[in-house]
Amino acid sequence: MIRPCIDADFETILHTINDGAEVYRGVIPPDRLPSPYMSAESLRHEIAARVEFFVDTEDGAVLGVMGIQSVQDVMLIRHAYVRTASQNRGVGGRLLAHLHSTTAKPVLMGAWADATWAIRFYQRHGFRVVGPQTKVRLLRTYWTVPERQVQTSVVLADATWWHNQPSASAQ
Repeated sequence: MIRPCIDADFETILHTINDGAEVYRGVIPPDRLPSPYMSAESLRHEIAARVEFFVDTEDGAVLGVMGIQSVQDVMLIRHAYVRTASQNRGVGGRLLAHLHSTTAKPVLMGAWADATWAIRFYQRHGFRVVGPQTKVRLLRTYWTVPERQVQTSVVLADATWWHNQPSASAQ
């Protein structure tokens, strides 16, 4: 069952993000992988920035978490993590489909460039990687991330975003 998170879910969300982020160890640049991956303070900051978190649960246990954030004229998928024990069971796909269905705005998401499995996952769900110049522009427009993260990330966009782009501007 997918449901919006409530205040009582805070520790569960934090644990799920940090557990799910373990797949990045040894893959993404070590300077981008603190331990824990997300601190309680960082999660509070994301909630204060109006990231709305949703969880997928089974028998009351949280399997995965994903956030959505309205920024200007787009929706951002933020912090998409599935518990290690629940990965490859469709949890991420259910969360993504649910969040994507809640908006008519174009949807963007960032991913680590070296996390090829994550990029393939989003591509299987209809998202496409934008070109390098567009990536930089989008990251600087819609996200607040350090320059190192701009260098080590990709941005993917849904069909609505692509439909609204002149062909040359998505490069």
